[in-house]
Amino acid sequence: MTILSMIDPAWAIACAFIFSLCVGSFLNVVIHRLPIMMEREWLAEHNEDSNEQEPFNLSIPASACPQCAHKIRWYENIPVLSYAYLRAKCSSCGLHIPFRYPFIELFSAVTVAYIVYLFGLNEISLSLSLLTWGLICLIFIDIDHQLLPDKLTFPLLWLGLLANSFGLFTSLESAVYGAIAGYLSLWSVYWAFKLLTGKEGMGYGDFKLLAALGAWAGISQIPLIILLSSVVGAVLGIAMIIGKKQEQQTPIPFGPYLAIAGWIALLWGDKITGAYLQFVGL
Repeated sequence: MTILSMIDPAWAIACAFIFSLCVGSFLNVVIHRLPIMMEREWLAEHNEDSNEQEPFNLSIPASACPQCAHKIRWYENIPVLSYAYLRAKCSSCGLHIPFRYPFIELFSAVTVAYIVYLFGLNEISLSLSLLTWGLICLIFIDIDHQLLPDKLTFPLLWLGLLANSFGLFTSLESAVYGAIAGYLSLWSVYWAFKLLTGKEGMGYGDFKLLAALGAWAGISQIPLIILLSSVVGAVLGIAMIIGKKQEQQTPIPFGPYLAIAGWIALLWGDKITGAYLQFVGL
């Protein structure tokens, strides 16, 4: 029996919720700043003047209002509570604070607390929490920029292989083949679509994300992840077009659907597959 397993389940869930709220606040920083950091790095490689820019990373400069440059005080940065206390406005200029920030904090907290509820506080829930935080960042960066950074997808891939070297979710062999199958399956679709239409249907980041998910869930879950992501993507895409929130010619990022499908497959993949086989009589 490990020390973690001796913690009362209710306390474990509560602590996971509170801790993940705080992590969610950091995820907001990553989602906003990582694409900017990548752009500045690209400029530094192609433009000598970019070397004169002020330092910019996940900790520098300090968070501030984009309109009045008011420095965010510590008590204005408490997850969810500060948003409610400030009534969704900057304390200095009154600029509206998007609901997205507390939503990501709550999304992080609820998903991780649910993971601890399902698996307890152990190496499985800790690993899944890291994956969940990484996927949340990828989802919102892809929504904002249609970008799935290698700085997130590659660490998730290696972390999945590491976790399964201990057999946490599947065998290491299945994880390796899952990563290969995940990458090659979308890579094949990409080139088939491009050869037929002359257009690019998705980005290379999607291949890498599915490879990472394959490293976590194993090769047996790749078909389910692709099917779930396609169905969810089609339904939501059509809904947004009908609701006139998305133009028909506007590219829709596929990464969020892959991320959601992969998370579902890890938690309930075997049950979903079993229910389907029972439904079809196999």
